[in-house]
Amino acid sequence: MSSIGRAPSVRRLRALARAELALLGRNRGVVFTALVVPLVVPFSVRPAIDQMDLKKEGLTAGAVLMTAAIGFSFLFAVYTSLVNAYVARREELVLKRLRTGELSDAEILTGTALPAVGLGLAQALLLCAGCVVLLDTGAPKAPYLTLLGLAAGLVLSAALAALTASFTRTTESAQVTASPVVFVSMLGSGIAIPTQLLPDRVASVCELLPLSPAVRLVRAGWTGELSAYEALGTTATALAWTVVAVFAVRRWFRWEPRR
Repeated sequence: MSSIGRAPSVRRLRALARAELALLGRNRGVVFTALVVPLVVPFSVRPAIDQMDLKKEGLTAGAVLMTAAIGFSFLFAVYTSLVNAYVARREELVLKRLRTGELSDAEILTGTALPAVGLGLAQALLLCAGCVVLLDTGAPKAPYLTLLGLAAGLVLSAALAALTASFTRTTESAQVTASPVVFVSMLGSGIAIPTQLLPDRVASVCELLPLSPAVRLVRAGWTGELSAYEALGTTATALAWTVVAVFAVRRWFRWEPRR
């Protein structure tokens, strides 16, 4: 597609993102959850992290806290806020009306997601800088892995949100339907507890969870714990999950209210 052909699509996405950002700002509960939880929760578990035997696995408390904070950004700034947004726009018939215009389905879903994804990215970058200064994590040993993990985590969180919204009837039930992904990811994807500290069999299963590759790449960017072969395999797993999630959204996303 030429730059001339892309220009109208970019303008439509920008307009939809601005409108979605304005709507997001009106929902104080969602904004509070998206902004505050990723910043507060990781530091509330600092005492538990200090009790972990991190040196044995080549980890530091700073790297674990930073990864946890970014993981919570994936879950709360992007995933849960977008589940609520997609369901609300569907139930208000906004998505149905948008489909009658020039926007494609992909543009509608992407434009709706852009404010939350942008918020998650800004928050993650701020957390990285803050942890370097406050927790003395040092410079990342492989920053490209952290950036790759951020990209994978943000995209997959948005895709999972759209998929979860497909099975959510009302905005009131959005927090309930989002809870399984939140809790499983917190406990199994290396966000609250590094997978290296889990039993080998449990860790091998947890590494296959949707957000596990992204979290592992983010942490590996700081610790340099992954070899080139392991980084390639982790990236491939993240890509595979993204493809599966996008396919599932195209197949099952609902554009009209569930009755």
